[in-house]
Amino acid sequence: QVAAVRVYVNSSSENLQYPVLFVVRQQKGVLSWQVPLIFRGLYQRTYNYQEVSRTLCPSEPTPETRPSDQIIFVDIASMAPFNIAYELLVTRLENFQLETNKAFNFTASPSQPQYFLYKFPQDVDSVIINVVSDAAYPCSVVSVQDIVCPVYDLDHNVEFNGVYQSMTKQAAITVQRKDFPGEQFFVVFVIKPEDYACGGSVPSSIHGNVNRTWNLQRTKNLQVTIVPSIKKSVYVQAMFFSFLSFLSFYLGSVVVAFVHYIRVQRKASAGRLSPEHGSGMMTSSQPISASTPEGSSYGAIDESSSSGGRQLSSPERRPPAGSDTDSSVEEESDFDTMPEIESDKNIIRTKVFLYLSDLSRKDRRIVSKKYKIYFWNIITIAVFYALPVIQLVITYQTVVNVTGNQDICYYNFLCAHPLGVLSAFNNILSNVGHMMLGFLFLLIVLRRDILHRRAMEMKDIYTLDYGIPKHFGLFYAMGIALMMEGVLSACYHVCPNYSNFQFDTSFMYMIAGLCMLKLYQTRHPDINASAYSAYASFAVVISLAVLGVVFGKNDMWFWVIFSLIHILASLALSTQIYYMGRFKIDDPDSDMGIFRRAVMVLYTDCIQQCSRPMYMDRMVLLIVGNLVNWSFAVFGLVYRPRDFASYILGIFICNLLLYLAFYIIMKLRSSEKLLPIPLFCIVATAVVWAAALYFFFQTLSSWEETPAESREKNRPCILLGFFDDHDVWHFLSAAALFFSFLVLLTLDDDLDTVRRDKIPVF
Repeated sequence: QVAAVRVYVNSSSENLQYPVLFVVRQQKGVLSWQVPLIFRGLYQRTYNYQEVSRTLCPSEPTPETRPSDQIIFVDIASMAPFNIAYELLVTRLENFQLETNKAFNFTASPSQPQYFLYKFPQDVDSVIINVVSDAAYPCSVVSVQDIVCPVYDLDHNVEFNGVYQSMTKQAAITVQRKDFPGEQFFVVFVIKPEDYACGGSVPSSIHGNVNRTWNLQRTKNLQVTIVPSIKKSVYVQAMFFSFLSFLSFYLGSVVVAFVHYIRVQRKASAGRLSPEHGSGMMTSSQPISASTPEGSSYGAIDESSSSGGRQLSSPERRPPAGSDTDSSVEEESDFDTMPEIESDKNIIRTKVFLYLSDLSRKDRRIVSKKYKIYFWNIITIAVFYALPVIQLVITYQTVVNVTGNQDICYYNFLCAHPLGVLSAFNNILSNVGHMMLGFLFLLIVLRRDILHRRAMEMKDIYTLDYGIPKHFGLFYAMGIALMMEGVLSACYHVCPNYSNFQFDTSFMYMIAGLCMLKLYQTRHPDINASAYSAYASFAVVISLAVLGVVFGKNDMWFWVIFSLIHILASLALSTQIYYMGRFKIDDPDSDMGIFRRAVMVLYTDCIQQCSRPMYMDRMVLLIVGNLVNWSFAVFGLVYRPRDFASYILGIFICNLLLYLAFYIIMKLRSSEKLLPIPLFCIVATAVVWAAALYFFFQTLSSWEETPAESREKNRPCILLGFFDDHDVWHFLSAAALFFSFLVLLTLDDDLDTVRRDKIPVF
């Protein structure tokens, strides 16, 4: 055991012009202070203390002295022209060295800081210093410093050395043996003179013009416990668990693929598959593990033909079905630039009952290329977005490591396991699921795309007008978005804080938006948004999210403008959806055409047909959707939530769930059925999302508060002694998003043998 000496001094003098100076000379250092001891706060406020107690840096024994001997010189001086009374008391600290797994209670104040020594046991490479207090205030600082004299144990210098955290009720610092060559360190506890750093207010006794306070009572009872951290074997187990958990999804896909292949081969050999339709339906209904025998017509379609308005082109005039080569004459505007086709669209899309053949009239190759732009654009966006993000978070982590300021990053410090330069490796590792499942989804889509191309090469004209048109560009974009969500979430968790939270949410907005676009594109392939307008809309949303984080806390004007934009955007989008993109308010013949058109539309659709809208199903969806969005707008205007990024994400998710529920209900109303795989994916999605959201709402930190207040929410690990609740959310949300994507991929596989002029649009 190492013993230390503590010096207590007290002076009744309140004369700040002539303080009493105390200088303590030791073997390797000099420690000095004055009484009254002055601390400075905000706005030139000062806090004066007449009682001061300091622990002297323990001396190392030399050959000339016994281990327990310490030679100390105490010099006392004052320039006062009169006598000043003081009290000096030197005591020996018997409990100076902290022990592993043993709680120690003590008291500290601004003028009486405390620090203790800890030595690593032989078999321990890493420890966690847990500090708790029953009272949130006064605000305190916990610091870990190397064995160097003097020890920085006052408010104005505690940040000069080592690692430190501010604290209200709880603090935790992980310390590794490799960072301290002497295999020992000091744990320093400092009480701050004011509480603003921890989120508290200035003491009421100094409000007004009084800027000087004497002997303010700011004593805090603290308990410190040092426990061993996890061993290296736990890191290995956690990494194996993370990768094997998601590799099981790959294994499951292979097993299902093999089982389905055997079933298809047996049915084909028994002659029970129709060469025109049977194998196409069987193959397309199993997107995870489909295997198409030679001669199959899996998903064979051609959108250049439609039974809703034109005759099928002859085989001689039709371009090769599998041809997707670029051509300068193949542009998306091939139909739209022709006046008669424009008129045709107005006639078709305003029918009361629309079928898929009415909205899949454009050439398949042109539409497929249009949707492939989603894929290439999101790759470009991902590269340009991710590179500066990675550079920034590396800088953040470097600043934390160099300065020792652990208030920069909002970790769950009770479950933050460092590895290398990373302070919380577990929060980064848990994002591997997004990347692995995103890649698996890309493989599933690629396989389906290849099978579709093989079917198109058969040039089976009879099957070209069956099923939902197969365009895979949006699916590829969704897979990339899922992978990038994992990458950017990992970047955010390198140093989670107020400044970089948008990294964790940007691709969440894109995922929700792409899912809604894909759901709409399923039965509206010709009139879905282009990639450029879609990504431009996402850019506007992300810009609003950044503005909301900066201005959304206290500025009422921002919430008024945002709510107006939200409501107007909902109305404009509803109008386009209701009229299938054929609503126009321009009239070249009159300067008042815009207003005349608006009045005519209101009169025709809201007065003449007020009893029953022309498109009842669409009207019901849009009314409910607008009510939900207006409710969000009113809620934001009234309550002004501080977490603006999550608020916008909630808007996206609610709209996506509403549209998906509407789609499934309308599908069942139309006497369509759910095949086993999409039904399983729907159930799995609901179950996994419910479990994931439970862990999501287990708040472990919050950058909306001060670092000290955020640490009050910290909790220990719950999985393998390595992962916390938020890591489990990462695991489950990755699986939930994967199943959600599979729902969109497989939902309409039952329609692969149904003619498009029999498939309703909703």
